[in-house]
Amino acid sequence: MKKIASFFLVFASLLFWACSDDSDVNIDQLDAPKDISALVTISQDNSGNVTFLPKGTGVSQYEIYFGDDSTEPALVSPGNTTEHTYAEGTYQARIVGVALNGKRTEVTQEVTVSFVQPTNLNVTITTGANLSITVQAEAELETFFEVTFGDNPAAEPVAFNQGETVSYTYAQAGSYTVTVTALSGGAATTTYTQTVVIVDIGTAPTPTQAQSSVISLFSNTYTNVPVDTWRTSWSQANLEEFQVDGDDIKKYSALNFVGIETVNNQINATGMTHFHTDIWSSDFTQFRVKLVDFGANAAFGGGDDVEHEIVIDNPARNQWVSLDIPLSSFTGLTTRAHIAQLIYVGQPAGNTTVYIDNVYFYNQGGPSNVPLVAAPNPTLPQANVISMFSGVYNNVPVDTWQTPWSQGTLTDVTIAGNAVKRYTNLNFVGVETIASQINATSMTHFHVDVWTPNMTTVRIKLVDFGANGAFQGGDDVEHELTFTPTQAGWNSYDIPLSQFTGLINRAHIAQLIFSGTPAGSGTLFVDNVYFHN
Repeated sequence: MKKIASFFLVFASLLFWACSDDSDVNIDQLDAPKDISALVTISQDNSGNVTFLPKGTGVSQYEIYFGDDSTEPALVSPGNTTEHTYAEGTYQARIVGVALNGKRTEVTQEVTVSFVQPTNLNVTITTGANLSITVQAEAELETFFEVTFGDNPAAEPVAFNQGETVSYTYAQAGSYTVTVTALSGGAATTTYTQTVVIVDIGTAPTPTQAQSSVISLFSNTYTNVPVDTWRTSWSQANLEEFQVDGDDIKKYSALNFVGIETVNNQINATGMTHFHTDIWSSDFTQFRVKLVDFGANAAFGGGDDVEHEIVIDNPARNQWVSLDIPLSSFTGLTTRAHIAQLIYVGQPAGNTTVYIDNVYFYNQGGPSNVPLVAAPNPTLPQANVISMFSGVYNNVPVDTWQTPWSQGTLTDVTIAGNAVKRYTNLNFVGVETIASQINATSMTHFHVDVWTPNMTTVRIKLVDFGANGAFQGGDDVEHELTFTPTQAGWNSYDIPLSQFTGLINRAHIAQLIFSGTPAGSGTLFVDNVYFHN
C-alpha cells in the first residue's frame, strides 16, 4: 500500500509540474522503467498456481507474459499481483514495465513449476470369489489414480478418481501383482503394490434334504432361522458377504476363529442327526467346527453349558468340501435343545481365507417328528382378537387344555422360542372354558396353527353351552369340521365361523375338541388358537 501511495504522489506532482510550467517537465523525457523483476510464489498443493508480484522503478503498469501457451499478457498495476496456472515444467516469463510516456523495460525471469509426490496413499483391494477384484484409493495432493492388474504387461493402466471403485475380472485364477499409482499432475508419483490371490470358487453343491428335515442357518435352498450375528465382537476374522451366480456366500479372511450366535433364538436340534456346512479355501491346512449348547437355562456360563469341537485335518483345497458331521460325533454335546453358538476355526491362524455356504442341521432319516421352526406369528390387532393361546396376544382364561375324558397326552413344549401344546397318542382331546365361556358373537373366524408328523385327518369341534351356560342344558349346539393336513409343516387354519353351520349360537362357547386319525397314535402340535373379526 505504501508503494501505491508513493506512486500516486509522484504522479500527482508530475501532473502539477506539467500544468504549472510546461517548460520545466516534459513527460516524453522521462526515463524508461528500471530495476524490473517479479517475486514469484509457487503453490505447494500440486495445483500449478503461481502468483506474480512485479517490482520496478518509474513504472505505471506491468505486462506479464507467462511463457506458456497463453498469448495475452496480464496487466498489473504497481503493488498488485496476478495468478496463473501452469502445467509442470520450466517457463521463461517476460516482465515488462511501462512508464507514463510508454517507454518499456523488459526482463525475462525463469519460472520452474515442480509438483510434489502425493502423500498418505491408502489403497483398498477386495478380491471376490469368482475371478473378480475391486480397487479403491485415496491420497492427498493427487490429481487421479491409475491401476494395473498384473495379468497383462501390455495393458493400458485404468484411470480413476478418488471415491470411485474399479472392478476387474481376471481370465483365470492365480497370483497377481496389483499396482496403484497416485499421480501429482506432473512427474512426481506415489506407488502402491499388493500381491493378490484370485480364485474361482464357483457355487457350492445344492442341498437335497427336504425342508421339513432341516433347520437351516444359512442357505439359499431353505428358509433360514434367525441368526443374531455371523461374526461376534470377540471373533478374530474379517467377514464379507457376496454372491456367486446368484448364490449367497460368506467369506472369512484373516481367519483365526469366528463366532456365530443364535442366543436370542436358540436352536433345538434334538430331532436332528447331522450338522452340514460347505467350505472352500485355497490355503487352509486345518478346519474346526465347534457347537455350543447353553443348556436348559439358556444362559452362557449358566452351569449347564456343553460343547464339542470337530477337527478336520488337511481338508481338500481349491474345491468345495461338504462336511456332513453326525451330531453323535460331537460327543461332548450331551444336550442339543439350546444350541446358541457355532464357532469356525482355521489354520494357519490369522492367515486363512475360508468361504462358507449351506449351514444347517438335518435329520438323515427324513422329516423330523417335531417342528423345527415356530408357527407364523399372527398379525391381527389385539382389539380384533379373542385369544385362547398365543404368545402374540393376551389370552383369556382356559380351564384346561386336556379334560379328564380326553384320550391323549398333553406336553407343553417350546419350539424356536415359542410355547406350543403337543398332543401325543391322540384320539381326541377336550379344551374347556366353562368357567369363563367365550362370547364370539362379534367374531367372524376361528384360527389355529397345527403341525403333525403322522396324522392324515384333523378334526376341530366347537361347542356352545347355550344361554344357561350348562353342559346338556337343553340348548347346547356344536359343529365339527375335518381337514387334511400337510405333514411335517405348519398348517394355518383360518376358518369362517359361518362354516360351523350347527353352531347357531356363539355367546357361550365352552369347549374346543381336537381329534383325528390315526386314532390313538396321532401327534399334534397346536399354537395360536383364537377367534377374530
